[in-house]
Amino acid sequence: MAGRWIEEWDPEDETFWKEKGERIARRNLVFSVLSEHIGFSIWTLFSVMVLFMGPEYGIDPAGKFFLIATATLVGALIRVPYTFAVAKFGGRNWTIFSALLLLLPAGATYAVMEPGTSYNTFLAVAALAGVGGGNFASSMTNINAFFPLRKKGWALGLNAGGGNIGVPVIQLVSLLVIGTAGAAQPRLVLGIYIPLIVIAAVCAALFMDNLAPVKNDTGAVKEAARDAHTWIMAFLYIGTFGSFIGYSFAFGLVLQTQFGRTPLQAASLTFIGPLLGSLIRPVGGALADRFGGARITLGNFVAMAAATSVVIAASVQKSLPVFLVGFIALFVLSGLGNGSTYKMIPGIFQNKALAKGMTGEEADAYGRRLSGASMGLIGAVGAIGGLGINLAFRQSFLTAGTGTAAFVSFLAFYAVCTLVTWAVYLRRPVVVPVRTAETETEPQRGLARV
Repeated sequence: MAGRWIEEWDPEDETFWKEKGERIARRNLVFSVLSEHIGFSIWTLFSVMVLFMGPEYGIDPAGKFFLIATATLVGALIRVPYTFAVAKFGGRNWTIFSALLLLLPAGATYAVMEPGTSYNTFLAVAALAGVGGGNFASSMTNINAFFPLRKKGWALGLNAGGGNIGVPVIQLVSLLVIGTAGAAQPRLVLGIYIPLIVIAAVCAALFMDNLAPVKNDTGAVKEAARDAHTWIMAFLYIGTFGSFIGYSFAFGLVLQTQFGRTPLQAASLTFIGPLLGSLIRPVGGALADRFGGARITLGNFVAMAAATSVVIAASVQKSLPVFLVGFIALFVLSGLGNGSTYKMIPGIFQNKALAKGMTGEEADAYGRRLSGASMGLIGAVGAIGGLGINLAFRQSFLTAGTGTAAFVSFLAFYAVCTLVTWAVYLRRPVVVPVRTAETETEPQRGLARV
């Protein structure tokens, strides 16, 4: 796996970027999205497998919520070592390996997915499916290094959005299987995904590159872990991505448990929210590029609180149409916030470099290394928010039979996120000078707000 190595990489140099950097970066972005996309599908595999688990499986709703919570937890925790892996092995090499690793949970699920399998076996296989959650961390760290600061919001939003679409796609595949072959044929879903995993690994081997400057910087994660902004942004990311992945896992079960939908009825609705949330993520990044990530993030949390209030009212009144409107709005807003929060990260660390007196390439390199390293940690903590959502739903349904109490707790959390965003990043606005063609070494204009 020695592969292709690029020894020198300076995307902030506009001449380098126009002549060859952009072409190489876009090519790596395309195949990174493919691998991450399938990783998300495998990570959320049990959110659709539970729709196939009828009464003959002997698993109640609380047990199903715990299965998907287990996959969420493992996917969150494994993001930390995946972040280190890019610097240790190279982005291309790790993409090949992490794609092939998805064959383990896919194959194991294919083997055990039938009535009579013990709950502990399902629990172990759900945990194994969590490895798909790690692909996001390594992919974002890798792609962050390929693009200049002025393009990061768009590039990271597209990378993450293309990966996130893996959630609604596997839900659509499951809908197709349930609608044509019935709810007794879950193995057909795995039969589709196993060949796709192999294709993703082969494409990574043929078309991706390793960046030597990233590989040579193995201490960046430790430095990022000591920075307070890493953990502040991780907290905010719980509110955006944690909401997206948590709701993606739980949506179908909530429809079945609270509103009595059949597996086919639930499957016909569950993909809508994740699909819209995935598609709008690049828009969140682009808006953040233009208006500042903190402003977009603040407005987004206010809107998420309003949408949650609608969901609470619908849950109390048992109105499925209103519930769907509010819940799908939450998906859209969580996707928008995913893009804006990830745009903030490179700007924050670029600004810290300038505050330390760095200029030119030194500041650019510092911003890239710290933001790339912090993204894995932030992604890991954010994904734990998905675990919290599923555990909150599990407890709410156990004690009250509805998800209303869980939504009330989510509303309170979004209020705190709003306050933190304003207090840390907007009360005293932060600006980051961006290098332009005319001011290559000592930038004086072209401000990109955090």
